[in-house]
Amino acid sequence: MSEEFEQAHESLEHVAEGHEGGRHNRRAAIIIAIMAAFLALTEFAEKDAQTSYLSSHIAASDTWAQYQAKSVRRAVLTAEAEELESLPKAGSDAAIQVRIAAARANAARMRSEPGADGMEQLMQRAHAVEHERDQQQRRKDILEVASGGLQIAIVLASISVVVDLPFLMLGSVLLGLASAMYGLYGGLSPL
Repeated sequence: MSEEFEQAHESLEHVAEGHEGGRHNRRAAIIIAIMAAFLALTEFAEKDAQTSYLSSHIAASDTWAQYQAKSVRRAVLTAEAEELESLPKAGSDAAIQVRIAAARANAARMRSEPGADGMEQLMQRAHAVEHERDQQQRRKDILEVASGGLQIAIVLASISVVVDLPFLMLGSVLLGLASAMYGLYGGLSPL
């Protein structure tokens, strides 16, 4: 027991004198600082992806709400035309025929209005925005995993300094590199 205590005491003196342990600590500090910088950049990109996701989600919801409003208006116009057609004088009254034609034309315009906001165009726009939203969600998820990996790598590097285990530092560096590469993939790729 006292022999183990003496070995631990000698190790502490060795580190305190700044020999090999000092170099290890300086390298560890540099590695930790680099990983912390990558962590900050990864978390910044993750927040950006989350903001883009929320913006796309709101835009998709708004577009679908507009689609539903057009659908209701189309249903009302179609019902109006059918109601007018059921009137006893519908076949002989020119004014009723004009109103029926106008209601049917407006209902058709609600369905599709090239270059504007018909239901078909709104559906296409909503699907495109949903696709963008889903891409941003995947990007955020990738960056979140990379951020977690960098945090664990920093903890491992810190522990390796405290307990003087170089293999732990190697594991930390490998995890940090893998996480940084994954973060770069998530931050820079269009997905």
